Amino acid sequence: MTRSLSGTPAVVLMDPFGPNTGFKPQVDERGMAVISVYTMPPGHVRTRWPDHAVGDTVSIYAAELGEIRARLAELGADIRAVVPTSDASVDKADTLAEEFALPGNGARRALARRDKSVMRETAALAGVRIPRYVQVEDVSEIAGATRQVGFPAFVKPTTGGGSHGVRLLSRPQDAEDLSALHRTDHFGQPVEAWLVEQYVRGRELGVNAFSHDGLHHVVDVWEYRQPDSRDYSFPYWEWAQISPDDPDWQTATDYVREVLDAFGVRIGPSHTEIKISAGDAYLIEVGARLPAYPMIDAFLAHSDLDPHRQTLACRLGEAPKIASAPVRFDSFCGANAIRNDGPAGRLVEIRGLDTVERLPGVDKLVVSYRTGDLVPTTDSIRTIPVMVSVSAPNREELVQRLATVRDTVELVIEPVR
Repeated sequence: MTRSLSGTPAVVLMDPFGPNTGFKPQVDERGMAVISVYTMPPGHVRTRWPDHAVGDTVSIYAAELGEIRARLAELGADIRAVVPTSDASVDKADTLAEEFALPGNGARRALARRDKSVMRETAALAGVRIPRYVQVEDVSEIAGATRQVGFPAFVKPTTGGGSHGVRLLSRPQDAEDLSALHRTDHFGQPVEAWLVEQYVRGRELGVNAFSHDGLHHVVDVWEYRQPDSRDYSFPYWEWAQISPDDPDWQTATDYVREVLDAFGVRIGPSHTEIKISAGDAYLIEVGARLPAYPMIDAFLAHSDLDPHRQTLACRLGEAPKIASAPVRFDSFCGANAIRNDGPAGRLVEIRGLDTVERLPGVDKLVVSYRTGDLVPTTDSIRTIPVMVSVSAPNREELVQRLATVRDTVELVIEPVR
């Protein structure tokens, strides 16, 4: 039997897992019920986030809008806001918000803010610069699509996130055997289409912003750093904030404001990933939600921005603090992704962790595997063995501290025979 919340003020949180469980105490602080809707397969949610339902007044497991509407109607709550917390359901959140006449970014371009094929179509119609691409619905069509796009090229699912299922094709031979492509996305849903997309060489940046009444206030800009100049399919090696005097800051922030306008983003947080190539910006992905690791941790530890509190304020129709004053950071922030770039194997040990914890500027250490676990080749943010959040008083010192962490940690992995 569904619990009745007749007339109770409530907030609907869409897929609040991982760091975005931080919305729950904010809702509770306002004296409202927490209705969490989990749109991913229940088994997937329970396996990846066993404690995901902690703090829920009511937990709803439903993927389709019709069922979600029906379950919410049964509760009878006085719904004051619908908050998207991840890419998995940003489109559903804004569709429901519009139906309930609540603040949001509207239903008309909601799917474009989630599905990468619709995202590309919307950007092209708006004149926003994007990589060349072809959409395919069968793996057998990928090789033919590369002849239109050229090499190097990406193959990526049109849904999902975390670089899960992305493949770099450097030459025609790379498109001959794609049997190992993931058939489910980062959120456990079946992959129904792929983009075959031009690989844009250049600097990769992530721009975080908060919007209010259609004005876009930049929070910060992060660089996705790589170990060398080789082409890559996986962007997570090292993250580091850049400063407003960086030569690409203005190009990136001007372009992202154009992107947010094109996608109808008017309120709340956004995380937009772009490439800067020969002075021009190209859209990789726009997300009308908070960023994930390591950026949200940096906001909480080193800025005066409370991301969950300000997002909830936006969705309740209130002006966020950033609308009247820029975000202040007390440090430059970054993070290491200590990857397994070799073959899958059994974890023997991780050397240097005790030392890393004592290094200056190390804020957080996340270890995802234990001794004896099978560690796959890192190909998504889910399969990074060790992540280390780092801060420093300036950018130069941040880069030095990141290098020290990387030199200290060593994965010892025994190949599986």
